[in-house]
Amino acid sequence: MAVIGFIGLGNMGGPMAGNLVKAGHTVRAFDLSKDSVAKAVERGCVAVASAADAATGADVVVTMLPAGQHVRAVYCNDGGVLSVAPKGALMIDCSTVDVDSARAVAKAAEEAGMAMVDAPVSGGTAGAEGGTLTFMVGGPDAAFDRARPVLEAMGKTIVHAGGPGNGQAAKICNNMLLGICMIGTSEAFMLAKRLGLDAQKLFDISSKASGQNWSMTSYCPVPGPVPTSPANRGYTPGFAADMMLKDLKLSQEAAARAGASTPLGAAAESLYQLFSNAGHGGVDFSGIIKMLDGDMT
Repeated sequence: MAVIGFIGLGNMGGPMAGNLVKAGHTVRAFDLSKDSVAKAVERGCVAVASAADAATGADVVVTMLPAGQHVRAVYCNDGGVLSVAPKGALMIDCSTVDVDSARAVAKAAEEAGMAMVDAPVSGGTAGAEGGTLTFMVGGPDAAFDRARPVLEAMGKTIVHAGGPGNGQAAKICNNMLLGICMIGTSEAFMLAKRLGLDAQKLFDISSKASGQNWSMTSYCPVPGPVPTSPANRGYTPGFAADMMLKDLKLSQEAAARAGASTPLGAAAESLYQLFSNAGHGGVDFSGIIKMLDGDMT
């Protein structure tokens, strides 16, 4: 069993840290939020006073942070993780950030004599609680092999996407597609409504026909057809619209740098920006159907 420093204990990080404890690891937990640290302690983690304290003497450091600038700062600033963790320690960044930041920090880790993978997640808060997350992992083969047993304590599907930054690339591409599909699925249900076609009837047909997609069959944006979808609990996330907007922005920044044409991704970003600007960023991302339906209550 390993000594693991865990930095970033929000809605995702807290349950993930708790699952590492359940797997028998010693987890030193840090977050700027005292409430988040207290919840982590309730899950069996050991509270520490700083990110540096979490990393000092750790076999593994796991981070779950908001954005690229936070990842760069936590790892690379004076007194950061890379300056205090033992040589040979394994770094696992589970944040969703830009590819350039992931690759820059991975290079810094290599230069500091440490192994590192970027391992963004899919599966939302339910997956974090249940230990059923999907990890998209970028990094050298040897680092991936070391990270796998740690990730398996927090998730069900572990996929090696390639070299440093490729985990982030996979996450960005996947979530751009998800945002586009959710909007398309929502538009189909709203058109059906106006044409007098019952939502359940459309679901029964399209879920077995060529229009079938995950946003319909697993996360249906209208109440009824999929009992576990957020639509049946007032669009409580789940995966908040602002989180989808963040990922769509990352996709468009990456597309601009790579010279890739993603017009539907750009349209999805614009629509989620409108939804967020209207004060609904904390609503589940499937709730965008309400905006498309003209119902912003």
